[in-house]
Amino acid sequence: MDNTMVEIQKADGTVENVTLVTYLISNDGLSQYIIYTKNEIQGDAKDHVIYISKVLSNDGTLTLTDISDVEWNDVLHLMKKIANAE
Repeated sequence: MDNTMVEIQKADGTVENVTLVTYLISNDGLSQYIIYTKNEIQGDAKDHVIYISKVLSNDGTLTLTDISDVEWNDVLHLMKKIANAE
């Protein structure tokens, strides 16, 4: 996994440094998503916990928000395209 660190600011104003996994742009170019990890490990398989958020731009300020069920399906499709790329 790449170790590109990014800084995100949570809704309460606190800042977290997280590891960027990937950045996705929807097929229509209208939505952007960030996939990141806080390097948390879970389960017997010692899997990394990942987080996926939608990126919104408001007057040049980027904020993260939860994704809807419909957006989740779009994100899964985008990830499958990456996994199946040759």
